[in-house]
Amino acid sequence: MDRAVNKGAVLVIIALSSFLPPFAISSINIALPSIAKEFAMDAISQGWVSITYLLTSAMLLIPLGRFADIHGRKKMFIFGTAVFTVSSFLLAISTSTALFISFRVLQGIGSAMLFGTGVAILTSVFHSGEKGKALGINTAAVYLGLSLGPVIGGFLTEQFGWRSIFLLNVPSGLTMICLMHWRLKGEWADSKGEKFDLIGSMIYCFMLVAIMYGFSSLSTSKFGLGSETLQEILFNMTGPWLIPVGVVAILAFVKWETKVTSPILNIHIFRNNTVFAFSNLAALINYSATNAVTFLLSLYLQYIKGFSPQSAGLVLLSQPVMQAIFSPLAGRLSDKIEARIISSAGMTCTAIGLSCLAFLNSVTPLEFIVTSLILLGFGFALFSSPNTNAVMSSVEKRFYGVASGTIATMRHIGQMMSMIIATTMFAIYIGETQITPEYYPLFLISAQTAFKIFAALCFTGIFASLARGNASLNKQNLGNAA
Repeated sequence: MDRAVNKGAVLVIIALSSFLPPFAISSINIALPSIAKEFAMDAISQGWVSITYLLTSAMLLIPLGRFADIHGRKKMFIFGTAVFTVSSFLLAISTSTALFISFRVLQGIGSAMLFGTGVAILTSVFHSGEKGKALGINTAAVYLGLSLGPVIGGFLTEQFGWRSIFLLNVPSGLTMICLMHWRLKGEWADSKGEKFDLIGSMIYCFMLVAIMYGFSSLSTSKFGLGSETLQEILFNMTGPWLIPVGVVAILAFVKWETKVTSPILNIHIFRNNTVFAFSNLAALINYSATNAVTFLLSLYLQYIKGFSPQSAGLVLLSQPVMQAIFSPLAGRLSDKIEARIISSAGMTCTAIGLSCLAFLNSVTPLEFIVTSLILLGFGFALFSSPNTNAVMSSVEKRFYGVASGTIATMRHIGQMMSMIIATTMFAIYIGETQITPEYYPLFLISAQTAFKIFAALCFTGIFASLARGNASLNKQNLGNAA
């Protein structure tokens, strides 16, 4: 690694790259009704637009993070930006639901390359006393992308059509690639020379696909509503059986990783490091409880309240703005105050905000919705940066890529589980049909039920956050543990 690396340049580049995927995600959420109208998507297919992206990212984050630890995080980072840019262009020229969802898979691959290396590079460059601040700024960039996505996405969708959202990402991505070549000096490969665990990676990917696809099959079942094709009947019969198959794959993966010389995921990190284990568990729960909020409220504001995409985006802006404002502060605090205290307080605020949204109905005042979103945004800001700091500070440098990939995997699996919960509620109450006025009351019941589940999840997450213990007392030397 180049020891004279410009920390400011690295922070700016990583933060800018962290802005793009969240911007794309949040702008897609606001444009979903328009996309669904053009492609005649039903409610469940709209959920799959997010699920396929998240599943692809989740299953590749740890393997690609480990690959980057061995062969170079900068190379992976640049290539990931290129893949993300190309996929954005392909999404802009999609002509069908099948093509659109397929290109979302490609975008998920690019996202895995970015998020599996970005935080690892930051952690390599910034030391313990300034790490929290850098991670806080990077987290703020993520939330700035989430903030501007609904506003800019709503404006572009309304004025130029939904395809303009993806076209906007193309020059942004090309600019980022140029900046990386010119300003991102040095390379980071702290596990250089070690072997890449290909078999373990294959088991890991199969494990995640089996479990997530199995759970998602529950959300796409029609529960007896209407007639089913032979393909749908077979899917509904075999899909749930993938869950126990995935559980067996987990056991096989753990057994393999404890025997192989250079595992993609050092199991000792979870066994011997309570800070790492419970911080990741808390992240999984938090994202499972929060990711579908924007998805549900975007549909609610446009279908039930009759808002335009641009107006709905302005309302949704209140949550990520709070996250962008308070994340750097929370990150700085985590360099001085125990992460579990700040993160647990944030989880509590988030649980209260979700509980408020469980009372959503057709006459809910807009002020109530905005207040709930502000509380959610503040809670998530308090949780995310300190939690990430706790994860990255609990491992050795040679595991930064794996740790970065693990926390990002928890985020993506959580986001996917959140979408699965939301689409399962649609499947139970609405079925496989488009959301039209006659289904609005059932849509409201679906959303209310989902928010109740999310609130309950978040309350359990408070205890997972507290259970991690004192980071300074529990940090383990993974080299000795291994």
